[in-house]
Amino acid sequence: MFASEKVRKFTEKIFKSLGCSTKDAKLAADVLINADLNGVDSHGVARLAGYVRLYDHGRLNPTPNIKIIHETPSTATIDGDRGLGLVVAPYAMQVAKKKAKKVGSGWVSVQNSNHFGIAGYHAALAVSDDMIGWAMTHSAPLVVPTFSKEKLLGTNPIAVAIPADKEPFFLADFATTAVAYGKMEILQRQGKKAPIGWVQDENGDPTDNANAVKEGGGLLPLGGDREHGSHKGYGLGAVVDILSGVLSGANFGPWVPPFATAGFHDVTAQEVGKGTGHFLGAMRIDGFRPKEDFKQNMDIWINRFRSAKHIDDNPVQIPGDQERNFKAEREISGLPLNEKVVESLLELGERFKVKF
Repeated sequence: MFASEKVRKFTEKIFKSLGCSTKDAKLAADVLINADLNGVDSHGVARLAGYVRLYDHGRLNPTPNIKIIHETPSTATIDGDRGLGLVVAPYAMQVAKKKAKKVGSGWVSVQNSNHFGIAGYHAALAVSDDMIGWAMTHSAPLVVPTFSKEKLLGTNPIAVAIPADKEPFFLADFATTAVAYGKMEILQRQGKKAPIGWVQDENGDPTDNANAVKEGGGLLPLGGDREHGSHKGYGLGAVVDILSGVLSGANFGPWVPPFATAGFHDVTAQEVGKGTGHFLGAMRIDGFRPKEDFKQNMDIWINRFRSAKHIDDNPVQIPGDQERNFKAEREISGLPLNEKVVESLLELGERFKVKF
């Protein structure tokens, strides 16, 4: 186990070594460490080496000039100037909240950014202002639409954060695929097989090969196959891609640039936009009803669902409970970093003269 605060300080120093400001390095590290604390190991410091590779390949600007390039009272489009998505997305959420405070809701599309970590981190930034937060992003094409052999979509997550009164806030954060690719990377590191329904091979047949995507196959949309509703996962992923890419002026579909750890797939030289895109929103609760009434009703909603009759010894949880349970445990016990992740961090430490 590794103390989260020590890993946080190390991560900050690596980002500063790339040229990031102290403020941006702290923010970027916070997004990654929160992923690990919340049990989302696929999007924590396991990704740090990938951001360094983006920098090495000239795709990451450590000192971006993030700016609004188009706006109305309730909407905006932001150019991230190839900055860390870990920094660009929080900036966009602040813009969304500022607009929501004035007119009730704010919606921001982002172009020319990079991988932004866990979507839930950015959606949750709205909760403290008594707002409902939305965050989504597209990613490199690793996913096959229903009935397709071609990879045309990313795992394209959606996150929604909703405040409550005395209960902790509701946080739904999920990929629009059967599984996030980071989970496949974990299986690869562990030498394990994938459950049937997560991935197909190059011929379009179900497989348990955790390396299938690297070998010409593709991740499956949420649902796995048509009989289990994969067309719904495909539709959700398509909506995220359109809002994050087509609406913002970023690349979209098969033209979304890969994160460094997904660089094995074919990337066409053609571009239809600028970088990677995101879509974020903030909705003022009191734009719909008194916030106190809403938050009290959210407590009732949460407690009713938690008290549902459950199967065996598995109590019903609300979205966000599992992450909070992980965080309570890991803040005490530390982060259970995979051996290969530790090796990559040691290599980064050696390169940048930062002790891990």
